[in-house]
Amino acid sequence: MDFISGEILGIDKPLGWTSFDAVKRVRGAIQRRMHVRKFKVGHAGTLDPLATGVLIVCTGRATRKIDELQRGDKEYVATIRLGATTPSYDLETEVDKEYAWEHITPDMISDTLPRFTGSIMQVPPVFSAVKVDGKRAYNLARKGKEVSLKPKLLEIKEMEMLECALPEVTLRIVCSKGTYIRAIARDLGEALGSGAHLVGLRRTRVGSVRVEECLTVEEAVEKIENAEITYPDDFRLPVEVEEKGPERDVAASLGECVDSDKNKTINEQANTTE
Repeated sequence: MDFISGEILGIDKPLGWTSFDAVKRVRGAIQRRMHVRKFKVGHAGTLDPLATGVLIVCTGRATRKIDELQRGDKEYVATIRLGATTPSYDLETEVDKEYAWEHITPDMISDTLPRFTGSIMQVPPVFSAVKVDGKRAYNLARKGKEVSLKPKLLEIKEMEMLECALPEVTLRIVCSKGTYIRAIARDLGEALGSGAHLVGLRRTRVGSVRVEECLTVEEAVEKIENAEITYPDDFRLPVEVEEKGPERDVAASLGECVDSDKNKTINEQANTTE
């Protein structure tokens, strides 16, 4: 594996992990395998800790492809519970209000879904990484401050009902970058004359990378640990670095661990949403 020229790994992020947790494990395995202190690693699209599924991790020069990879369509399987809302529109926060849902039928849901496909305007959740006057919206929301966010134009390419066991419904959603599935849960509940929040989310595809093809974090680490390391023809370790021994500090050549935000390292990134 040539981690410097760049590898693109599909990871099946586990429940409860931040995207940075997964990136950190991959980066640590590469650092140990290559005997370096720093290495450039990033991911193409954050998943919430409460979500699982496809997380594309890029190494070395492949981090230059992050923006391109992020533009790929994303597919999710989302389980939505009708009849109750939470401030975050998912299970991160407690239920704050309950609504009647008994009037809702599977046919009503099927008839409503087309309203959410195509080009739509979506207001992001206040518990999101959207910036308001330079500050993350979720930081303001957690302090009890009022947050007003502007709607954004998105493309929902496909939406179908996979299962209906009221008050829960499971949808398959194919959407563009920047879509908040939690906000779809919120809006669907309102459209059905009730309330709703997201109780399960799995990203099953990003671009052409499907979750069935992804490695678990443990499998990725094992693959890295057992990999035969190759180097690009144009890569040369500085003489002073070669003299430092096995724990080489090649920061000048390999850089920091970075995220898709070009102006910050991973360690500086706040967790965003779907």
